Amino acid sequence: MAKTVLLVDDELRMRKLVADFLSREGYFILEAANGQEALSLFSREKIDLVILDIMIPEHDGWTVCREIRKNSTIPIIMLTAKGEEADQLFAFDIGADEYIVKPFSPKVLTARVNALFRRIEQEKSKTALDGGLVIDAAARQVFLDRQLLDLSPKEYELLTYLAENTGNALSRQQILDHVWTYDYLGELRTVDTHINRLRTKLGPKSDLIQTIRGYGYRFEAAK
Repeated sequence: MAKTVLLVDDELRMRKLVADFLSREGYFILEAANGQEALSLFSREKIDLVILDIMIPEHDGWTVCREIRKNSTIPIIMLTAKGEEADQLFAFDIGADEYIVKPFSPKVLTARVNALFRRIEQEKSKTALDGGLVIDAAARQVFLDRQLLDLSPKEYELLTYLAENTGNALSRQQILDHVWTYDYLGELRTVDTHINRLRTKLGPKSDLIQTIRGYGYRFEAAK
């Protein structure tokens, strides 16, 4: 599904220029000529990113940025003729993610938009399980204190399944069925063997995987 970009600028020519470039990249563009219209659209529509001029009527860009940040963390790019360092620092302070000064290159703006969305998708794929322990689902990798753990495919799938069910007791049979698939004919002790290997590799985080005697295991995030 195409990402929706809310473009806020009181100059029609500027909106058309930016909209043309972003539309070619496959983005759906909503336009607002003033702050009030921008906030109204934002409250009604599902917006994925905002490109915001500062000097606009009926609530300036500062106000619009603050209002959006009260309830949303979506990326905001300030696109403005105000190039003073103080303005840029203030924009970042109230929640802007990027600050581009006019005149600007539409190609660079498009690249910044693409980069922001890539960063968001990468962050979405990462799940912090406990302080220092992170699963990157997109890369199928696990990091401990920013160091890549050398997990086998089954160890990765085992940790992911346990983490997805944090706090829930999982029987050995449940784990076997999910991680090794239902047609696997191996023994339940296969689960214990892989749990032991996984605990060894998790080192100081090994106690996150708790044994339920006579039943199975539970992943429990640290309190």
